[in-house]
Amino acid sequence: MELTKEERARITDSKHKIQSVADSLTHVDPQKIPNFGAIEECLENADESLRRALRSGPDEPKSDKNG
Repeated sequence: MELTKEERARITDSKHKIQSVADSLTHVDPQKIPNFGAIEECLENADESLRRALRSGPDEPKSDKNG
C-alpha cells in the first residue's frame, strides 16, 4: 500500500528524530544508562523499519519495472 505525501513526511521526520537520538547517545557513557544496548538496538530497528516503509513508497522504482 502506498504512503500519502503526509505519511511520508511524518515518517521521514520520525526517522530523523530517531537518528538524532541515536547520535546524541554516542556522547553518553553506556554504563550510566540501564539497558543501553537494548535502547540502541530498539533505535536501530525503528530506523530500519521506517527506512523500509519509505523505500516501499511511490518514489522508489519497483524492481519488476527494471526488466
